[in-house]
Amino acid sequence: MDDPDCDPHRLERTYAEFPVINAVFSGWARTYRRFVRPMLSTTAPTRVLDIGSGGGDLARALAGWARRDGLRMRVVASDPDPRALAYVRNLPPAEGVDYRDELSSDLLAAGERFDLVVSNHVVHHLDAPQLADLLHDSERLAPVSLHADITRGRLAYAGFGMLTWPFFRDSLIREDGLGSIRRSHRPAELERVIPEGWSALPQGPFRYLLAHGIPRG
Repeated sequence: MDDPDCDPHRLERTYAEFPVINAVFSGWARTYRRFVRPMLSTTAPTRVLDIGSGGGDLARALAGWARRDGLRMRVVASDPDPRALAYVRNLPPAEGVDYRDELSSDLLAAGERFDLVVSNHVVHHLDAPQLADLLHDSERLAPVSLHADITRGRLAYAGFGMLTWPFFRDSLIREDGLGSIRRSHRPAELERVIPEGWSALPQGPFRYLLAHGIPRG
């Protein structure tokens, strides 16, 4: 998906299939219940930034869960890839979600502020300086940040490959997912390099949250 010359049809199918794959593998429903929902209010809207939002499925899920619970949330789903923005702008409007194309540094320079910054499967795409920039910007954009990603491991790689082999033939889900697992980190590796105040919290054997602004326990 990072290749600007990848097949546009398969890329669009990948965006369309992300809601299915993330519902099964991402664990965001639990993360919402544990960390996000306690921040929300029935009166004042909580402002959330989804960095690297891709097809926007996480932003729509968070806004939908909050609405179901009678809580107020506005999500800015931002991705600088023009292909992602073109895809989401062709979807039906999603209540509580605004699609943008700025980088986190652009939003920070513009004086934007949020209550919560999130991302899904962004960290493994970043080299060390880019990760440092993401964490720097996140701290300044919001008091709480939750960056979710995959934990690298042979079992995760083999399991994802086996479970997705019969499916997703018309998209990049399987090959991109396997590449993502190969590039991803382990929580202990991140703990050695992340700034003070950040924690790499294991979320079961296959995922972690890179978190800031929540109690360590």
